[in-house]
Amino acid sequence: MALAGASGPVMGREDVDRALERLGVEHEAVESSLLALQDHSGRRLLEGAELTGVTRERWERTDSAITALWEHFDVLTETLETARRLRGRRRWPTQTDLSALTALLRGDGVTVPGRPVPDGERSLTAPPAGHGEATSLRELLRRMNAWYTQAMETVAAADSVWSALPARIDLLSAEVGRVRSLAHSVGVRPGSHPSGDDLEQLVAELTELRGRTVSDPLAFWRSAPPPAGPDTTRYEDAGRRLEDIRREVEAVLHVRDDAEHRLKRLRDVLSRADRTLTEARSARVEVLSKILASDVPAVSGAATALHEQLAAAEEFTRSAQWHRLSPLLDGLERHADEELLRARDSLTAVTAPLAIRAELRGRLDAYRAKVARLGLAEDPLLIERHDQARRLLWSAPCDLGAAERAVQRYQQAVAESGTQGAQGAPADRGPR
Repeated sequence: MALAGASGPVMGREDVDRALERLGVEHEAVESSLLALQDHSGRRLLEGAELTGVTRERWERTDSAITALWEHFDVLTETLETARRLRGRRRWPTQTDLSALTALLRGDGVTVPGRPVPDGERSLTAPPAGHGEATSLRELLRRMNAWYTQAMETVAAADSVWSALPARIDLLSAEVGRVRSLAHSVGVRPGSHPSGDDLEQLVAELTELRGRTVSDPLAFWRSAPPPAGPDTTRYEDAGRRLEDIRREVEAVLHVRDDAEHRLKRLRDVLSRADRTLTEARSARVEVLSKILASDVPAVSGAATALHEQLAAAEEFTRSAQWHRLSPLLDGLERHADEELLRARDSLTAVTAPLAIRAELRGRLDAYRAKVARLGLAEDPLLIERHDQARRLLWSAPCDLGAAERAVQRYQQAVAESGTQGAQGAPADRGPR
């Protein structure tokens, strides 16, 4: 039966050998992990950076944890070397040797420096700072694992943010610079166009964002919801805003490229509207001289306001104020098309009496041809009715109402004569 000591049953020789072998493997693994942590790019950057905010607070705690890790690793190394020396004294260790090895490997025979523990794990009964603390290898490794996890989370998160955001922000800032150069070329500048103001604000925000990602990377680390990773919300929002600005600038650029064609069309439309109104005024004079009518509509003058806007548009073109030209052309094109339609409607309304007279003249000639085909060209009544309508239609001013009634009487007489001729009955041609 094994003897018992302060740390429980005293370990046998084989137990000691197996424990030392395991401890050696663990020591190598710990050493490799600590060297990897020491060489981690995130740790080197954190160590040399001017940190602010959340990152500064976490790095102060993490740096203390790394220092404690190396101190405890020194204790682990010393403990392993001491245990190996004890075991190496003789092939068959004495009971005293086994008791000492048991205290080191399983008991509280490990003394660590008495200093503040970074993760606040010390109890109320812990010795004051500066005094050694007796603990076990298991507790030693547990503490080291906790500090290592804390340190790796901090340096890996900072390295991930530094790898992801600053370079992408630089690329976005370069694209903002290209859009800003294009915007300035078409007159989209701060104070003169909303997109110019938005661009300057975006430049300032990206500068501030990059500065913060460098000095406080952990402020941009999102640990929940999983998966954890850099928080790119502000970067993505800036990218969307840049696309909106780019579309606006491209629209202004399209206005510049298409401005001459649109101005040429506007000049043509307004010129045709003016010519149509001039024709309508001339036609009105003719109508008033040839048609006895009091309801001929008046013809308005040229659209002076539209010509002034056209002159302003041409000035914007000369001074490359494309952002101002764009909304002006949109409204001017719509109003110019409306002006041309109004001028055409005015001409149609003014010339309507002449069109009616022409239609009545055509109808009168058509019925006279019909009379000739029916063999009624010598009919006195038809001759009388025709001459009466003709006199009214070819007189100046022409009384359209009387002329229309005369043409209708002539049509009626032709219809009646044609019916009577078809029945073979003699026509009563008394006065009517």
